[in-house]
Amino acid sequence: MATTAVANPKIASREEWLTARKKLLAKEKEYTHMRDALAAERRALPWVRVEQSYSFDTPAGKKTLSDLFDGRSQLAVYHFMFGPDWKEGCPSCSMAADGFDGVLPHLIQRDVTFTAISRASLDQLEAFKKRMGWRFPWASSKNNSFNHDFQVSFTKDQLASGKIYNFGTMQFGAEEAPGFSTFAKDSSGNVYHTYSTYGRGLDELLGVYYLLDRTAKGRNEDTLPHPMAWVRHHDRYEIRPASADSGCCSAGH
Repeated sequence: MATTAVANPKIASREEWLTARKKLLAKEKEYTHMRDALAAERRALPWVRVEQSYSFDTPAGKKTLSDLFDGRSQLAVYHFMFGPDWKEGCPSCSMAADGFDGVLPHLIQRDVTFTAISRASLDQLEAFKKRMGWRFPWASSKNNSFNHDFQVSFTKDQLASGKIYNFGTMQFGAEEAPGFSTFAKDSSGNVYHTYSTYGRGLDELLGVYYLLDRTAKGRNEDTLPHPMAWVRHHDRYEIRPASADSGCCSAGH
């Protein structure tokens, strides 16, 4: 765990800080408006009908993609990196998943059902889910082509062919990749693919980064072999007791 101090911070008076902060606030507001406009464009994307029904393994038995909507008109899917031969899920996907449970009741209020989907077997998913203490729905696509069709699983030949990830704009080094997709159902029950995002498009699902980006050190990843090299499953961090970091409650009290 890194404990080095911030190098050469600029020190200012409260008045100077406030002036600089208001200047940054103007840029933040501009970004917020741009983000809202981008979200509107995202919602305006055309829909593509999903002709294949797929068959997923779930704790409640076999379910089609339509079944996963669970009676709602919208479905949000996190493509969780967990291959059939893996012993555990991806640590980075797990960091995102640590925030899923809390949003589930809020998504339901907006007519959205959420599920994670991976190619690992249902037994693998359930065991790992229990270990992590998660409650969100998680379906296995081990016996269908869903992951390949939505460009989050690749064959060795595909990996060797070059840019295959993020709509063919990036190379990828593993057979499983992360992603997020949304689907909608019309009044006739037809299912449509409405949106997908990959790579850095998943940043907003990482609440940890939202907080880190507002701290003095930020993500503090510049000297690491690659971004997120520091991430572990939450049960594998070495957390020091609070008293080790605090000067209070020390000798003399």
